[in-house]
Amino acid sequence: MVKIRLKRFGTKKRPDYRVVIQDARKPRDGETIEEIGQYHPIAAEGKQVVLNAERVKYWISVGAQPTDIVKKLMNASGLTAKGDPITK
Repeated sequence: MVKIRLKRFGTKKRPDYRVVIQDARKPRDGETIEEIGQYHPIAAEGKQVVLNAERVKYWISVGAQPTDIVKKLMNASGLTAKGDPITK
């Protein structure tokens, strides 16, 4: 199964994550299929999450499942769990 998950980078106490497409059986920091975004938890509010919306939508359409944390990040950046933009 293919998952949309976080891959940790950065140093001790200064985390930096990349949102990646990865086989669920691979280790967290192992080989990835594609990188589709970044998450900077220490950055200012509006600059924490950067996602490529069309790639997210594509991977969800072919069956990739986002993890719970990635779902929250997608909602925070204005995407639904289906990859569609949130309309208000």
